[in-house]
Amino acid sequence: MENLLEVQQLSKNFKENCVLDHISFHVGKGEILCLLGPNGAGKSTTINILLGLLRRDGGIISYNGKKIDRNLRSYKQKLGVVPQDLALYEELSAERNARFFTALYGLRGAKLDAAVEEALTFAGLADRRNDKVKTFSGGMKRRLNIACAIAHHPELVVMDEPTVGIDPQSRNHILTSIKKLQQNGMTVLYTTHYMEEVEEISSRIIIIDHGRIIAEGTKEKLKEDIQSEKRYHIELEEGCSVPAEGFYAVEGVREVKSAGGHIDIVSVRGVENLDRIISLISDGGAHIRNISSEEASLETVFLKLTGRKLRD
Repeated sequence: MENLLEVQQLSKNFKENCVLDHISFHVGKGEILCLLGPNGAGKSTTINILLGLLRRDGGIISYNGKKIDRNLRSYKQKLGVVPQDLALYEELSAERNARFFTALYGLRGAKLDAAVEEALTFAGLADRRNDKVKTFSGGMKRRLNIACAIAHHPELVVMDEPTVGIDPQSRNHILTSIKKLQQNGMTVLYTTHYMEEVEEISSRIIIIDHGRIIAEGTKEKLKEDIQSEKRYHIELEEGCSVPAEGFYAVEGVREVKSAGGHIDIVSVRGVENLDRIISLISDGGAHIRNISSEEASLETVFLKLTGRKLRD
């Protein structure tokens, strides 16, 4: 995948406090990159530097292979920004908000009209175009914020926790919209405090803690990297049972619990032994009703890497 944005050795200090410790990463064209980290990890500082709102102490930021310092105006024109705090004029209508923010990127006349219409339709707010923002619910305001950010068709959309404090229906609408943006060729850099959102939309994940990147990759890769064992839960047909002791003869099996027709087995990851476990049960005259395996969740990955939950 070709890189759209590249960050090399980015650093930032506030007095004696090192907030970003020479971090390097890239954002590939057309991906949804999720930036995760506990409070104080350095996420907001990274975003503010990338948006040109905060000066960095060191490092290089390149966009499409060119350093942004030499092309700052052109770089910012290619960005769409959805801030954590709503950036809307409450006394203006949805359409006037969209027109104002879109016009800041130089669109005029028919192009402006078409862009605003498309953005409001995309956000599901075309029928509320003439209503003042102050009459909107929190979820509708978030959707309008996104419409204002993407109307000029940016190449890179930066979203800083865009679903904070909204209802589940609006959250689902926004997550679906983000996937549509990707399908339309846009690239998304996304921060959130909701792990289920990362599970649903991420192409790739970066976990940052104490100003350093401690892990990155797809959600599948991150789960695989921290998982040294796998777990099987086996449910037997009624009246069947198998002694736990026999399973320890199977290569890789570390722990077995058997009670009331249920068997829980912990095995070393990388050892393919399920067929041997099934054979052992069959040879003992028992019949299997169901087998399920337990995978590490992203929450488990995050907790193991940082020692904290995402919302801590």
